[in-house]
This record gives sequence, structure tokens and C-alpha cells, in this order.
Amino acid sequence: MIEVVRPGPLTTVQDLGRPGLAALGVCGSGAADRWSAALANRLVGNLDGAAVLETTFGGLVLRFRRAARVVVTGAPCPIRRDGAGQAMNAPFTVWPGAELTLGTPSTGLRTYLAVRGGIGVDKVLDSRSTDLLTGLGPAVLSKGDVLPIGRDECGPPPAVAVAPVPGPAGTALIVRVIPGPRDDWFTGKALRTLSTATYEVTSESNRVGVRLAGPPLTRSRTGELLSEGMVPGAIQVPPSGLPLVFLADHPVTGGYPVIGVVLSGDLPVLAQARPGQPVSFRLVPRSLPRHATDVPWAAAV
Repeated sequence: MIEVVRPGPLTTVQDLGRPGLAALGVCGSGAADRWSAALANRLVGNLDGAAVLETTFGGLVLRFRRAARVVVTGAPCPIRRDGAGQAMNAPFTVWPGAELTLGTPSTGLRTYLAVRGGIGVDKVLDSRSTDLLTGLGPAVLSKGDVLPIGRDECGPPPAVAVAPVPGPAGTALIVRVIPGPRDDWFTGKALRTLSTATYEVTSESNRVGVRLAGPPLTRSRTGELLSEGMVPGAIQVPPSGLPLVFLADHPVTGGYPVIGVVLSGDLPVLAQARPGQPVSFRLVPRSLPRHATDVPWAAAV
């Protein structure tokens, strides 16, 4: 069992989410930075679908009531185990009675903590993920919560001292975008603006989506668009003209036109974008090799 001493600004339980339920009005949810969550599970020998803790801006303090094998991935932050420092992306053991503290990340936004066996809270619609938009899944962590450790191991932990991961992407982020499906609702200038301008992440961003400030995108068509399905990465443009990129807890439908969709492999980049951080988009062809959409990618400029 794990006791929450301090939850930090926002800590939730996340796994692979609830895919395939959009017809019921339920979005996929799950870890915002799926690459970091998957790495954490692999480093402690968990099944891919094991639940982890996703904490925003650190500040998480946990007390372990029994020994556990843990690892911390994602946004790099100071890690203290009973006052002793620990490394990111490096599995270690926490002994009974010990406290584990995650500090404020030096870069990035979301840090992931995996425990061998996973976080064993009850499933809702076959997932342990917290969905902030609908309220499905376990509640956001609070002081005094006690989390069970599950049994989602998939074999012995790998013999890894420290996993090699890419360094911080830098201050300015670049993500790839496929135009459409409603790019015909915008002027040609709007697409050029999207692909050449620099936008800034606003403080209104959350797990639902990344709200951006910058040059507005002008529409070529007026009138209302019938609500249609939305996917993670969809860049929806409301009447203000300022783009909103949907993340894990996005609504399943929307009535504003979507000028483009961020490649799934680049969504972990946006999931780590802080308020005030610059973001640029690069248009790519609609037909890409399958592998091109599945790998995390970022560039520093």
C-alpha cells in the first residue's frame, strides 16, 4: 500500500485509457505522455496496461507501507527517497516506511511514477484512468489517500541501471501536423500562418487540450459546422481563431472546424509543453509511412 502524504498540484492514476468507446460519449483518456508512461512500466517489468501515477509540476510525496520497486520518467525532476537523491529513468527499491518525494521539474510538465505491479485501484469501463472531463475513474489524488499495489507484472524486471532517453527538447517545440479534415474552411493564408508562425502555450491548457496564443487563423467559410467526431491531436479553431490542440481527455465531438491533426507520435511533446512555452507546427503530407506517426519526435530551435 502507498499513502499519499502530499498530492502536488495535480496527480492522477493513468493507464492506456478507454479506446473504442467514443460512440458512448467516452473519450480514450489515459496517460497524456504515453511514451513516458510506457517506459516507466517496462523498466519495472509491468504489463503495458498497468496503471501509473501522472503528476503535474511535481510536488508529490508518497509513503510506502511495504517494499516496492519503482521508477520515475517523463519531465525530469529531483527525486528524494528518505532524503537521498535518486536518478530519473533508473529503477530503485523503496523500503517499508520510506517517503518518496518528486520535486518541481526543471523542464517539461508531467512526470510518471510506476510501481512494480501497477497501481491497483478499481477499474471503470476496463480502465483505471482518471478522466478529468467526464469524471470517470478514480478521483484526483488527495492527502491521506491510500493506493493498493496491483499484480500487473509481466515477468522479472529488466536488468537496466539507467534507460537512455532523449534529452530535453529545448524551449521551442516543433510538432508535425497533417492538414484537414476541415482545412477547406480556412483561407490559404491560415494554413501558411499555422505552419510558419510561433504560438505560445497558455495557462488555460490542461489534459483536455493545449490552448495557444498567437496569430489567429482566418476562415474562408462562415456558418455553423455540424458536430463531428474528434480525435487526440485535432487542432480545433473556435471563432477567436486561436487554435486548441486536443489531448487525452478531449471531448468526443465538436462543432468547430479542425484545420489539422497532430501526429500521434508527437502528442507526447505537446503533453510536456508548459504555459508560456513556444510551439511551432510543420505541415506534412496526408500519406505517411505508418511508422512515421508512431514515434515520439521533437526538435529544439
